[in-house]
Amino acid sequence: MPRRRTSLKSNRVNKRKHTRNLKVKGQLKKTIKKFQELLTGKNISEAKTFISKVFSQLDKAAKKNIIHPATANRRKSRLARRLGKTT
Repeated sequence: MPRRRTSLKSNRVNKRKHTRNLKVKGQLKKTIKKFQELLTGKNISEAKTFISKVFSQLDKAAKKNIIHPATANRRKSRLARRLGKTT
């Protein structure tokens, strides 16, 4: 257990950031999964409109340093490629 005030405060801050990061990552996983279900269900028109939401969430997570920007770009590329293959 830390003794200094700064250590106690940093623990509180880290806990808040951790819960926020988990929430954002969970939401991101849900949207990506929904997009993949649209692709497997052959709902191409819905998937084309939904991909912008997925891209937006990936960019926001990268901007907040929740995921690495290169990871966000790689995932966007792979999802776009999957969408292109199904059309």
